[in-house]
Amino acid sequence: MKQHYDTLLDAVNDLKKRGFTYDFMEQKDKLFCTEKQCNFNPEEFEIVEFHRFEGISDPEDNSIVYAISSEKNNIKGLLINAYGAYSDTKVSELIAKMKIAKESYG
Repeated sequence: MKQHYDTLLDAVNDLKKRGFTYDFMEQKDKLFCTEKQCNFNPEEFEIVEFHRFEGISDPEDNSIVYAISSEKNNIKGLLINAYGAYSDTKVSELIAKMKIAKESYG
């Protein structure tokens, strides 16, 4: 069943309730988990679902939240990036290295 969220905050809150509890960011071409203070290889992760949001009046508000999971590392969490002209190319490169789940959606 496809989820629909009105805001990025709604998506983040619901995804965290659904078990995507860790926050990730790009650090030296790796996924850095802020809570565990360690790096992971992006190839070990799968994009379970993603949701894109468009700012009504400001293009800088355009963002995508990725719900990602690694069976190998037994960890699930979120990676957020802008899209379009404001996207972080390093984060986009990490995303490109991940597998996409058959039932992911956005």
